[in-house]
Amino acid sequence: MIELLFVACLSGAPEDCRERSLLFDGITPIQCLVRAQPQLAIWVDTHPKFTIQSWRCRRVSPGERDA
Repeated sequence: MIELLFVACLSGAPEDCRERSLLFDGITPIQCLVRAQPQLAIWVDTHPKFTIQSWRCRRVSPGERDA
């Protein structure tokens, strides 16, 4: 499983940031990097009060998401 981990901050209060993530099955980290910007654009469209400050892709072990 691959996680697109990103930091989203409120546009009106840029110091108010939160970590968010999107999970993908059946893709490689490179595919995550290619898909990240379009996926983040969709996320911002549905969350217009937020801006994306940073993002990265990483592998996630199955038990790690349950903890």
